Amino acid sequence: MEKSDAHHKTSNGVSGGDATEKWEDGSTGLRTTETMLRLAPVGLCIAALVIMLKNSQDNEFGSISYANLSAFRYLVHANGICAGYSLLTAVIAAMPGSSSTMPRVWTFFCLDQILTYLVLAAGAVSTEVLYLAYKGDDAITWSDACSSFGSFCHRATASVIITFVVVCLYVVLSLISSYKLFTRFDPPAIADSNKNVEVAVFGS
Repeated sequence: MEKSDAHHKTSNGVSGGDATEKWEDGSTGLRTTETMLRLAPVGLCIAALVIMLKNSQDNEFGSISYANLSAFRYLVHANGICAGYSLLTAVIAAMPGSSSTMPRVWTFFCLDQILTYLVLAAGAVSTEVLYLAYKGDDAITWSDACSSFGSFCHRATASVIITFVVVCLYVVLSLISSYKLFTRFDPPAIADSNKNVEVAVFGS
């Protein structure tokens, strides 16, 4: 019986190793795609960040800068964090065997979700501010600002559009990290209900 169990464990170990090797071999193309997708947001985030950082305008109506609006400051910070994270994870993803451990795959999965929502929130709140700047709000007699600061609004719009492109890339990255996690590793084992389990009953 012990020999049979040992043989069964050995067989499982060999088959598990073969499955891992096959998965790693088949993941070469996926790793290259993921690395490129992680590098792409670096340049886009920096472009959106720089455009917004330099976004200010002075004219006869007054002066305005991105720093006057908390939504645009948040956009700058979110893009900066995203650029740094994208570069770091691109380097890690390019390494062979980078997807071989469960903690690393789980880390990528969780952080990709967080970054996606972080950048999405930055783009969404900035879009709301831009809408009010272009359209105004008649209910509170708030006139549009873009008629007076057109150049400022155009640059802010460009930065927000680039940010939403980054969001699209991170949606794809989130799908890839989800695929790698749920196809690479088995779900948690469930205890066999047929096994006898002794339960202590107090007062019996």
